[in-house]
Amino acid sequence: MVNDFAGRVRALFVLSGLALLSTGIARAQLTNFPKQELIDYTAQNPFGRLPDGRPKVPDDLIERAKGLSSEEVWAVLQAKGYNNQYADGLQVLHPGKMMVGRAFTVQFMPVRADVNDVATAKAKAHGISRLTNQTAIDMLQPGDVLVVDLFGKKVNGTIVGDNLFFYVNQATHGGGLVVDGSVRDLNGLSEIDMPAYFRAVDPTPIGNVMLTGINVPIRVGDVTVMPGDLVVGDREGVHFVPPQFVQEVLDKADETHIHDDWTKKKFAGGKYKSSEIYGSPSDPKLKQEYEDYLKKRLDEIHKERSSKEHEVK
Repeated sequence: MVNDFAGRVRALFVLSGLALLSTGIARAQLTNFPKQELIDYTAQNPFGRLPDGRPKVPDDLIERAKGLSSEEVWAVLQAKGYNNQYADGLQVLHPGKMMVGRAFTVQFMPVRADVNDVATAKAKAHGISRLTNQTAIDMLQPGDVLVVDLFGKKVNGTIVGDNLFFYVNQATHGGGLVVDGSVRDLNGLSEIDMPAYFRAVDPTPIGNVMLTGINVPIRVGDVTVMPGDLVVGDREGVHFVPPQFVQEVLDKADETHIHDDWTKKKFAGGKYKSSEIYGSPSDPKLKQEYEDYLKKRLDEIHKERSSKEHEVK
C-alpha cells in the first residue's frame, strides 16, 4: 500500500510540474525528480539505489558513521571544495544523540491560491485527497532522515507535533528530522528517542503553505541538500554528505581516531610538550613510532570489521 501511494504521489508531482512550469529548474521546485533525473543528478553515487532512485548508502556504513564528529566530516568535504554542506544555528532536541541516515527531502512554499488549486485538483485526480505534510511522511522508509525546507517559517511552519514525530520515528526506525522551520509539542517530542533539528518551536499547526516537492534538491540554511545524501548530525549541527564521499570520510575518520588516541596517550605520560606531538611529531623516531602504531591499529580495525561481516553472512 505504501509503495502504491508513493507511486501515485510521484506521478502526480511529475504531471503537476509539467503542467505548471516550463523550465527544468522551475519544474524541480514543483515536482519530484523522475527517477532517471534523480539518477542523472546523483551520477557519482558509488552505491546501489532505493526503489525511488535515491542513492542507498549501505547500512554498515551508516552504522560506522555514528562515530563521526563534525570536524571529521568537514575536513574531507572542505578538501573536496564542498563548502556548503553544513547547517548550524538549529535547535537540537537530543544533544547527546547522533543522527545518521539517508536524506528524504521535502519542500514547501508559501501558499498561492492559483497554483495550489491546480495541485489540489491533480491530487484528487490521482486518488489523493490532500497534499499535506503527511503525504510526504507516509512515504518514509527505514533509515531515512526527513529533511524539510519550510523556508525558516515559525508560525504555521510546524512540520510535526508529537504524534507525527512518533510516526516518523516508527517509519524510519529512529532516523531523524531536520526542518528549516518549526515543530510543536516540544514536551512530547522530547520524550521520543529520535534526533531532531529545527529552527523554532510554535504552538500553531502547519498552515498557509503548500507542498511543492518530494525528493528534490532543497535548501536548509546555506546548504543544498540532495535526496540520498548521508545526513550526519551531532550537538554542533548537521552535515549533508554526498554519497561519493562517504567512504573517504569514514576511512579518514579511522585515521583521525587513531591519531587522537596516540596523541592523548603521549600527553598523558607527561614527557612531551604539545608542540612536540600535536599535530605531527617533530622527532623522526616519534614520527616512525606513530606510523607503526597507525598501521597496526588500522590492520586490527579492518580484521575486526571483516570478522563481523562474516558473522552476519
